[in-house]
Amino acid sequence: MSIVAIVLAAGKGTRMQSAVPKVLHPICGVPIIQHVVNNLRGAGVRRIMVVVGPDGLDADLGPDIEYVTQQERLGTGHAVMQAEKALTGYKGSVLVLTGDAPLYREETLRNFIDYHSAQRALGTVLTVEVEDPTGYGRIIRDANGHLEKVVEQRDAEPSEKLIKEINSGSFVFDSTALFKALGHVTPDNLQKEYYLPDVLPILRNVPGGKVGVFKHDAPEEALGINDRIQLAEAERILRDRLREKWLLAGVTLVDPANIYIDAAAEIAPDATLMPFTFIEGNTVIGSGSVVGPFTRLQNVQVGENTSICQSTVVDSTLGPECEIGPFSYIRPGSNLKAGVKVGPFSEIKNSTIDEGSKVPHLSYIGDTDMGKRVNVGAGAITCNFDGVEKFRTTIKDDVFIGSNSNLVAPIEIGAGAFIAAGSTVTGDVLPGALAVARNRQKNIADWAHKKVKKRRSEEE
Repeated sequence: MSIVAIVLAAGKGTRMQSAVPKVLHPICGVPIIQHVVNNLRGAGVRRIMVVVGPDGLDADLGPDIEYVTQQERLGTGHAVMQAEKALTGYKGSVLVLTGDAPLYREETLRNFIDYHSAQRALGTVLTVEVEDPTGYGRIIRDANGHLEKVVEQRDAEPSEKLIKEINSGSFVFDSTALFKALGHVTPDNLQKEYYLPDVLPILRNVPGGKVGVFKHDAPEEALGINDRIQLAEAERILRDRLREKWLLAGVTLVDPANIYIDAAAEIAPDATLMPFTFIEGNTVIGSGSVVGPFTRLQNVQVGENTSICQSTVVDSTLGPECEIGPFSYIRPGSNLKAGVKVGPFSEIKNSTIDEGSKVPHLSYIGDTDMGKRVNVGAGAITCNFDGVEKFRTTIKDDVFIGSNSNLVAPIEIGAGAFIAAGSTVTGDVLPGALAVARNRQKNIADWAHKKVKKRRSEEE
């Protein structure tokens, strides 16, 4: 069946109390409206139109998305009218969703579309029953149980407000019938707006016209987001779905309720996530890897059999069989190859560390290209910033860097070189050389005894 989707995303979302447009607030790391678009694509909808307000929408939803503008916010019916010109000549079905309803499952949308087609209806509304229908349009049925009309909360009579079956804000229409009926909709309501649901009784009165009701038994899917409370509820629902998805895919989640996985993440079977772990953005985790506890990964590629404990890794790549943490910080632009170890309280930034190298503890490696099998002693740092510019350090294979050493960039340490503990190295070191850059130790005999004796004399 030919189908076009229109997503309504022109609302201000004032109840969010935010400068960010409502539909751009993230859920599980993805903007609300991106979830809507992804669900439509998953349901097989190939043409998607988004209705935006006069300021547009600062979001990249994909190159295939068509945008139309609603210059004046005059209601949902008026918003759909803005797509009529772009659909000139189109003969098929139109699926209308709100941009703040991210929880529809792909199969629900497919079933909704199929139901409309099977009923040969001019229009079909998706409804659900909720315990508290406050704020939603009520579904009014006639004596035969057929849809008569939809009444908005503000326009409803007291008896109508008791009805628990609500309009979800989701519809499928015959395109020709839809735009013809919209021409007859009037803003005769308290809001003085053109309501899209007012199309339904118009279509019902068309000779031979039929209006369908697709009553869905999962009210949570129709949840629209109007405030931060509903945003938090939608996040909870989607996070539960994601945990279930990865458990069924062979990922071990130790204490699932305390593990947070974003929608765009990918996790291989036999990976393990420990409690209080956050997997954010486009993170990919390889099989056999153990992440957590108390760990945050954001846009990280993790190889197989890597361990990351009580650490933060951002915008970086970790090869297979790496060992990170506890209390390590891997900053953006870092690329750690196979078997690299980064230990407690070490920080890596914008650096490449080749296979088998170790930064075991209390070190800072920034803007560095490090070779294979390098050993970095405790407290060693690369001094990469002179207050104005940043410079790179190059450390070749098999270098040994003694504890508490400073490598002042730009500098190159040749293969197999040794840096003596406590050295501040400001020039290149030749391969195989020992660099000692510190004052020679001097012991002053009986110095401490004399100092104590002098202090006591002064006190007397």
